[in-house]
Parts: sequence; structure tokens; C-alpha cells
Amino acid sequence: DDPKVLKTVQQKYCTTCGMPLILVGRYLPERLLGKGGFGAAFLARDRYTPTRRRCVVKQFQPSGNLTPDQMQLAQGLFEREAVALEDLGHRHGQIPNLYAYFPLAVPGQGSGSSQEEYFYLVQEFIDGQDLEQELTQNGPLREKDVLDVFVAVLKVLTFVHDNGTIHRDIKPSNIMRHRNGTLYLLDFGAVKQVAQQGAGQGGGPGAGNKSTGIYSMGFAPPEQMSGGKVYPSTDLYALAVTCITLLTGKDASQLYDNYNNTWSWEKHPPAAVSGHFANVLNRLLQTAPNQRYESAAATLDALLKPLRQAPPAPRAAPPPPASPAPGPPPAPTSPQKVPQAAGTPVSPPPASPPFSLLEFLGGAAFTGFEGGLLALGFTSLLGTTLIGHGAWLLLLGVLVVLQWRRVIERVDLLIIAAVTLGIAIFVVELSFPLLIVLAGMAALGTLAIATLFRLIYRLLSAVL
Repeated sequence: DDPKVLKTVQQKYCTTCGMPLILVGRYLPERLLGKGGFGAAFLARDRYTPTRRRCVVKQFQPSGNLTPDQMQLAQGLFEREAVALEDLGHRHGQIPNLYAYFPLAVPGQGSGSSQEEYFYLVQEFIDGQDLEQELTQNGPLREKDVLDVFVAVLKVLTFVHDNGTIHRDIKPSNIMRHRNGTLYLLDFGAVKQVAQQGAGQGGGPGAGNKSTGIYSMGFAPPEQMSGGKVYPSTDLYALAVTCITLLTGKDASQLYDNYNNTWSWEKHPPAAVSGHFANVLNRLLQTAPNQRYESAAATLDALLKPLRQAPPAPRAAPPPPASPAPGPPPAPTSPQKVPQAAGTPVSPPPASPPFSLLEFLGGAAFTGFEGGLLALGFTSLLGTTLIGHGAWLLLLGVLVVLQWRRVIERVDLLIIAAVTLGIAIFVVELSFPLLIVLAGMAALGTLAIATLFRLIYRLLSAVL
């Protein structure tokens, strides 16, 4: 616990098994974050940084008795994650950075045991929750929130695919939301490098390599589960499954109709989903790769083009998926292409988020305080005339509108109040304490009226 000791001690060992606890003399694991089939992840501290920076240490330690070929495959996937993070992490703000990758040889347990070799990967720590944890904690997400996730991950996948990589394991637990709201794409242990020639061609037949059979059940499309070639549209299929699980709060297996061999997720959402968004998701959930959008950029363009023209209206009944007529899939040599609009898609202007209770009360107090100062100021300058009252009401109304449109908020309110108070000190013929008391009383009165109004509004909304 002593920082000085932590920075100077050479090594610490587990009293039970003798395992070194400070990895390569630098990284000290603090607590277990999770365990999986290939190993464990720990929250750790980097002793070689001034603030002992937090990081994630992943230990490669496959569970079960693996054959030499399986062990080699698993180790290759672990190393592949390190390569992907090193290549992509430092070039994109929503992919964790790689800090280190190293082996560690330790004496084997028991007499006569040979040395055991462990592999470690150290990456950036993202302080937040993954979407699987959010879903468990808060239930299904609103359509707007799922749409934000969809667009954010599509932008990350556009970068990933343009750099010749396919993630192959998109699911809620691999999408992390930082405390500041930024979404990160995690776990590149199943990435697949594709030929650069095919990487720019989206879902065409030359764009993928044969799958190793590593996937998450329910999220992987048929071509991946069968061990066939994977494409950028393989990731898009998994992203669409991720979105419908977030919308419904149901497991992927509950959303698939095995009898009809199709997805039936639209029966489950707790709220109406816009027809356009549903059509885009259904297009990505098609069985054949060439029936989906061919790239993340094409998907983003198809999603945003109608949204730039007019907001989508809720549909009365779920329409059928916007997919080609049923029939045998086209031959691999002539895939069906989806035309992609030229240019970079432009996102529609985001809607203003609703005011939190703290913002609402703070705005009411600011309006009352500012109104009190303005009333005293205009009375001192213009007297109790119609012109004075009109100017006071007009300026107060402008401040309310600017708050409502979020032109001014948070720190802006404090700055404006401080400037107005400074001017009022020289304009109003009152002592400073009395000026503060009168303005404070106006703020408290406005706060009380606003609170009462909000309470009445909530009660009427619940009844009606």
C-alpha cells in the first residue's frame, strides 16, 4: 500500500505457488476482472509511470486439456489480439491501445516439473461498463440509444475493415461504454486479417479468409459457424444481432425462429421501432453474405440518407425485411452488389437531450437570480415604466429560450450571473448584501414555482 515501497521493491511472490506477482518487474495486478476460455483479465498498475497508471493485463491460460494443435491455435489468437491492438489502437480513439506483450517462464508445480510458460498482454483500461452489463442492470435500451450504438460501432468497423481486418466477435460484452459516454470496441482475439485487395471490396467473394471456427453462438452468421470464409458483412450481421438483443432484452436464441429459419425479433421490442431502422437491421440479418450491405460505410449511408431528409415515423405493423426475393443464392463469381453512394455520409444534427433534474433546478435558480438583478437594474435606470418592464421581460425571455435551446448551459450560467451581478453593483443604488439577498430571494421563489410546476406535470402525466 506504500507507494514508495511499491516503486522500489524488486519483486513479490505468491506465498502459495511462488508465482511472481510483479510481472516483468513492472505490472502489479490488483484484482480479477473476469475469466474466459483462454485465460483471465486483471486490473493492474504500471509501476513505471508517475501516477501508477491503471491498465488491463490479460493472461493466456486456456482451460481444459487442449491438443497441441488447439493450443497453437489458441495461442495464435491471443497473439493476434496483441498485433491488432498495436496496429489499430494507437490510430483510433475507440480501440484500446496496446502497452506490452511478453512471455513469462515460471517453475512448474510439483517435483520434477519443467518450466511453465505464460503469455501476457497489457492494454489500455477503459473505465466503464460493457453493454451486456448495462442490459442486465437497466433492461432493454431505447431505440435512440441503440441507434447511437449502431452508428458508433459502424464508424469503428469502417476503420477496422479499411485496414484489412475483420473483428469476427461483435457482441454486447465486447462493446464498452466509458464513463464519459464514448463507446469502445474490445476483444480483438478473434480478428482475421484479409487480403488488402479484398478488404476494400466489402462482402465480395475475394474479401475473406476461411474461419477458424472461433465465434460467439447466436451472434455469428452461417458462413462463420460453418467454418467458411468471413467478410466485413460477417461483422455487420453480428452487430445487427447485438442491436436486436439490446432493443428487446432477449437472448439471441429467443429471437430466432428455427421452424421458419428466420429472425422474428420484431415481435419482442417493448416500444415501436422505426420502420427504416428495422429494415436496415433485417437487411444485415440475411443468411447469405451478399444479401447484406457490403460494408460498414454502405450501411451507414443507407441508414442516414433518409434521416437527413425527414425523421422516421413509427410504423403501425412490421414490414417484411428489405431483401431480395427468396431463391437460390447467386453464384460466388457474380455476387449481388449494393450500390454505395459516393461521398462521406453526413450525420443528421443530434436532437437535444432531455434536461436532468439537476439541470432543470439549476436553470430555474439562475433564471430567478438573473430576473431579480435585471428587475432591480431596469427599475434603477428606467423606473417602473412600461418601457422598463418590457425590456426586462424581453431580456429574461431571451435567457430562457437560450437555456431551452442549450445555447447557454452549465458554466455559462455562472459566468452570466457573475457579470450581471458586477454590473448591478454599479447601477443599483443598494448595498451589496441587500442586492444579494433580494436576488437570492427571487432565485428561491422561482425555484419553488418551477419545482411545484414539475411536480404537477409529473402527476398529471402519470394520471393521463
